[in-house]
Amino acid sequence: MSEVRLTAETRTEFGKGGARRTRRAGKIPAVIYGHGADPRHVSLPAREFTTAIRNGGANVLLTLDVAGEEQLAIPKAIQRHAIKGTYDHVDLLAVRLGEKVSIDVPIVIVGALAPGAILQQELNSVTVEAEATHLPTEVELSIEGLKIGTQVTMGDLKLPTGSTLVNDPEQLVVAITEAPSEAQIDAELAEAAEELGIVEDAPDSDEAGESSEGNSEGSSDSQ
Repeated sequence: MSEVRLTAETRTEFGKGGARRTRRAGKIPAVIYGHGADPRHVSLPAREFTTAIRNGGANVLLTLDVAGEEQLAIPKAIQRHAIKGTYDHVDLLAVRLGEKVSIDVPIVIVGALAPGAILQQELNSVTVEAEATHLPTEVELSIEGLKIGTQVTMGDLKLPTGSTLVNDPEQLVVAITEAPSEAQIDAELAEAAEELGIVEDAPDSDEAGESSEGNSEGSSDSQ
């Protein structure tokens, strides 16, 4: 996994106002937890942290320089701005060399589906335990050659060396099912429309009446 060095400054301002001022200064409010110590409130350089996440993934190992003291940490929870996509706050977990931690790792699907098949993905990540300085960034799952009817569970995943599964091995990850025919899709749409009370528009009674009147008048004129 990637390792990035960042300078973390101790924060003395708290609350929404303090957080806003920190972000305006180009930094991200953060808190370091772990090892039974009191939480440490720091700020991280926004640009460098964003680059670290982009290149190393959400489980990037950070070497923080906090007032001249080095601290290894990994992101545990990241809050992002809903519209801008910028980082608003980060919870960091302090770790030590040789220490094992549990993390969620994204599952990346690779390979092509069999003809006439569709993929149903139930889970997007897997929880593993690994040494803090060798955390995986992703777990790859190949669906190449899998036949219709195949189910892949957590226990079937090939984890990186040094990682052990935390999830229930029987949890379903993906299922390869047969793609529905056009007739099946039409039938399902019709059933859904019926349940929602959607029916085809019938001729408006007023319009029908006007049409009859017009015919009657025309008949009278002809006489």
